[in-house]
Amino acid sequence: MVDFLKNEKERTRFLKFCVVGIIGAVVDFGVMNLLLHFTQFSSRTASTISFIAAVISNYLWNHFWAYPDSRKKSAARKLIQFFLVSIIGLGIRYLLFLTIEPPILQLSQRIIPADFIVSPATVGHNVTLVISILVVLIWNFIGNRFWTYNDVSSE
Repeated sequence: MVDFLKNEKERTRFLKFCVVGIIGAVVDFGVMNLLLHFTQFSSRTASTISFIAAVISNYLWNHFWAYPDSRKKSAARKLIQFFLVSIIGLGIRYLLFLTIEPPILQLSQRIIPADFIVSPATVGHNVTLVISILVVLIWNFIGNRFWTYNDVSSE
């Protein structure tokens, strides 16, 4: 992977993929926090819905900006592949939420004052989401670059 990123064209794609990921993270955090604030959804349900919204945003940005030279495959085929890679990412993310959210929530309850600008639970949910996003970003880049967008040249 490190040798792969020594290629200037691939580094540019990776950086664009990361920018797209940042946009997706804004969508993800925004939707999750809106759902947690305005609905009775659990954090896991809100996280799943926000993930789907971010996947749609990410696909569109990647299709038109990060990988505009990927035109050998149909958009429908790439969307299906992108979605499948993302579903695996969702599984990774869900397992991370199940595993790391409880201790992070406990830690945030201990170190975040109750009168802080946001609740300790909100901090805990968001820290869990940051960790999950970083892990899934790596999976999504590898899966999409070498499967969904394998029709683009590295040169």
